[in-house]
Amino acid sequence: MLRLMGINVSGKLHTIFETKQITDRFQKREFVVEMADNPKYPQVVMFQLTGDRCGQLDDFKVDDEVRIEFSLRGREWTSPQGEVKYFNSLDVWSLELTGGSPDRGDEEPPLPDGPPPGFDDSDDIPF
Repeated sequence: MLRLMGINVSGKLHTIFETKQITDRFQKREFVVEMADNPKYPQVVMFQLTGDRCGQLDDFKVDDEVRIEFSLRGREWTSPQGEVKYFNSLDVWSLELTGGSPDRGDEEPPLPDGPPPGFDDSDDIPF
């Protein structure tokens, strides 16, 4: 098994899939990120979260700007017919929001003018 840790990329969430229960003890959740390093030819790349990490996507939405830390994994598999195939996966370790989507509503509410109701500034202590 090939395993490289600590690869980082940023991009926009393109597609988020539901969690799939693969076996009694293993689940995975896939998602696609559009990386626009070259806007003329944007890359759409599928990543996966496994196990307890699947829930990391619950608070994210399509079009969110994200930063991902992942490892590249690969394996060999021989079919019952003897054909050898190779598979790669991009296993995500951490996922963080770097910017909201236009309709996310992450903006801070405006602060009210003046002191809050019931505020008494009559004492003369300067702090």
